[in-house]
Amino acid sequence: MRKAIYPGSFDPVTYGHIDIIERARRTFDHLIVSVAVNPHKTPLFTLAERMEMLQEVCCGMDNVTVDSFTGLLVRYAEQKDAQVIIRGLRAVSDFEYEFQMALMNRTIDPAIETVFMMTNSDYSFLSSSIVQEVARLGGPIQGLVTPTIERRLREKLNQ
Repeated sequence: MRKAIYPGSFDPVTYGHIDIIERARRTFDHLIVSVAVNPHKTPLFTLAERMEMLQEVCCGMDNVTVDSFTGLLVRYAEQKDAQVIIRGLRAVSDFEYEFQMALMNRTIDPAIETVFMMTNSDYSFLSSSIVQEVARLGGPIQGLVTPTIERRLREKLNQ
């Protein structure tokens, strides 16, 4: 069984993330979408909230599970018996950082491959932080996140 992990902060999950999830789940037997817990960042949504949002968008995807992890991604992949790490690329500017991380991960465990997936061109500009910023400034975010996530984001920002 070919198992892959798609890690990210998903703060919040966007249609760009969903595009990668859909395509990765068709490519691999099992996909683990995992929220990375980074103690050096302060996310808008709690870990539990981000996992709930992911479970909502992955509902009905029978070969997808939602999880979270701390620490080294490669060690987490080893624990989950995953052979592949999925990374989404939006633009050339993403590549340098992602390439560096892929090489470091390969140094730690050469058995785990990194697969880069180009995002759909409709979402090449999209990031969670830009969605947060537009929402914070009262701008429209329809078409960037699901209606439920838009509602949750607006509620969170109005607290």
